[in-house]
Amino acid sequence: MDLALLRTFVTVHRAGSFTRAAALLGLSQPAVTSQIRTLERQVGRPLFLRQARGVTPTTIGDELAHKAAPHLDALVEIAETGLDEDSSLRTLHLAGPPEFTAEQALPALTELTGEDGQGLALRASFGTAEEVLEGLAAGHHDLAISTARPRGTLLTATPLCDEEHVLVAAPRWAARVDAGEPHLVGASALENLPVVEVHESLPLVARYWASVFDSLPAAAGTVIVPDLRAVLACAVAGAGLAVLPRYLCAGALERGEVVALHDPPVPPLRTYFLVVRTGTLAMPHIVRAYERLLRAAVEWR
Repeated sequence: MDLALLRTFVTVHRAGSFTRAAALLGLSQPAVTSQIRTLERQVGRPLFLRQARGVTPTTIGDELAHKAAPHLDALVEIAETGLDEDSSLRTLHLAGPPEFTAEQALPALTELTGEDGQGLALRASFGTAEEVLEGLAAGHHDLAISTARPRGTLLTATPLCDEEHVLVAAPRWAARVDAGEPHLVGASALENLPVVEVHESLPLVARYWASVFDSLPAAAGTVIVPDLRAVLACAVAGAGLAVLPRYLCAGALERGEVVALHDPPVPPLRTYFLVVRTGTLAMPHIVRAYERLLRAAVEWR
């Protein structure tokens, strides 16, 4: 059986679409369709049921994918890694949001880069949820951290941890809204405070207001900077209020550089997902990193 045909078949099985598989493989859709038909003739059975949107594998298609995918992934790993004297060192390509990846994920993975003969080389990329999932699907990354759960069967997602969001500001702003009883502060008391955010649409502040106050924020962004670490620095400097993940601002809260302006009974949460291409957890270097992050997430909670 032709390995090229099997590779195309597995890609279609994971993507759930001839069009999507063609884009991932760098082929035309007619070429992918032709290869699948050739493989179906060799097998003597249909492998996919064609539908209005994409394809669904038949029972024999699922069985073939289950048997073939781990071996094809292993062959790809060998081809990408090579067989030279340094082949024991595997490179893990990780992608995720810049702040969470830098502050949480990468420190947790550094123990896997030790000099025990089993170490990993790490390569990290930052991006939005859409960007990292597209890069993972295209094979540019081995492992992705995303705030969005992917759809379809090409990618497999596991909840990693929940991120608590905290409404903070420098102490002088807290004094203006009488934050001595932070759980009593309402949205109206915060309307005239300047806002520090990552985007003009105020995604974190708007989500906080909707979840806690059941309303939209009245203020506009005063400082817009596309990195939560910079948002924290601006909040500490007194630029205005900000909504930040607790892991990022916990130290500043303990030192009194910022204070919590509100303490809701149920704080807003955002879930992070650990995402891989379906079937790639058969690769040792990916599963080691995957399991290490899941263990580390228990401590983050």
